[in-house]
Amino acid sequence: MGSINEMWVFHGEGGRFSSGVFTDLALGEEWIKNNKLTGILSKYPINIGVYDWAVENGLFEVKKDSETSSQFIQKFTSASQEHYHFESGERDHQD
Repeated sequence: MGSINEMWVFHGEGGRFSSGVFTDLALGEEWIKNNKLTGILSKYPINIGVYDWAVENGLFEVKKDSETSSQFIQKFTSASQEHYHFESGERDHQD
């Protein structure tokens, strides 16, 4: 078995923290469907922060000093991450 370099993380609507982490998209979707959950399932890189990943892959360019601050980096997310929206367990196919 090869090494894992990405995971799928589910953030439920209104939740402050993630409520599920999966090695495979299908596993995450099945869990969401079975529990009729609403939220976002996003693919995250492993062993690198999303901020660093986005900068390294040319998906984000720092334009202001404030964009290198701890406050900015700890809240950073990227729309470039593969992600899917769910409502009551059903995937929104407009993604």
